[in-house]
Amino acid sequence: MRITRRTLLKAAAPLLMASASTARAQVQSWPSRPVRIVVGTAAGGSPDIVSRLLGEKFSERLGQSFVVENNTQGAGIVAEQAVNKSAPDGHTMVMLTAGYPGRAALHQGLAFDPLDGFSFISTVCGYPFVYSVAPNSPIMSFRDLLDRAKARPDTLTYTINAQGSIHHLLTTWIGMEAAAPMTPIPYRGASPAITDVLGGRVDVMVEPATSAFPRVRSGQVRLLAVSSKGRYPLMPEAPTIEEFVQGVTFMSWLGYAMAPKTPAAIVERMNAEVRRALALADVEKKLIEGGNIATPSTPAEFRALVAREIGIWSRVVAAAGIRPG
Repeated sequence: MRITRRTLLKAAAPLLMASASTARAQVQSWPSRPVRIVVGTAAGGSPDIVSRLLGEKFSERLGQSFVVENNTQGAGIVAEQAVNKSAPDGHTMVMLTAGYPGRAALHQGLAFDPLDGFSFISTVCGYPFVYSVAPNSPIMSFRDLLDRAKARPDTLTYTINAQGSIHHLLTTWIGMEAAAPMTPIPYRGASPAITDVLGGRVDVMVEPATSAFPRVRSGQVRLLAVSSKGRYPLMPEAPTIEEFVQGVTFMSWLGYAMAPKTPAAIVERMNAEVRRALALADVEKKLIEGGNIATPSTPAEFRALVAREIGIWSRVVAAAGIRPG
């Protein structure tokens, strides 16, 4: 018997119909119980606030509670591992942050492949990092900062929250590209860091816009530059790092993922719910108040973002010889 393309298609049709039927059933029955959103940072931080804000919207739409669980062990690693090992049924999510690719680049505690270890859903929101100084600092601009760092390598200091953090990796990248290296000073929390910056014991405050913008608006610090590609819509008067160091841009982000091998139908449904929630006027307002802008993506775009940033930070880590803290 001669096997033709038409014969193969006829034979495959029942399988395709069964697969489509299974996918519909998965979406129709999901979620069948409360959904956990595991957050690897403390309550009150941006990942926690955004997860709770969106969780309320998901609950209203999907008829099940979306419960936020904070697990700060291992700087977020334990939360990531918990979701990586969870059942791939769509009832456990993790709020990933932009620190995740950095940890992957450092090979810090990850017991799974950083790309295949999750079913990526969507990025949620983004915000730049901000470089600022005390109001009475002699450093008058970002150009001035770079010139001083070039003239006296490694003598200027800046705040980081941990060895290998975004604060550290981004500023190391800037120093490499501009031939203007500076020395990181680690702090546990922003309060002691800003105290030392204002007291003149550290030169530069490095922090995300979500915490920096209130300080800038109140006059507590003087802004030098933001890390976004192009002027940031929520503070368009702020110069960007790329205006001084070509090619160096970075937007911090938050994004949802589920366990690996979660059915595509559930991932796609959750992606649609994220997009729908982010389009709500009250959600947009609250994000903007916190210094965020909504940045929904496809699952493939989110995965590509993580892969691209792992590549950037891996090069920085290798060139600078950075080791986990």
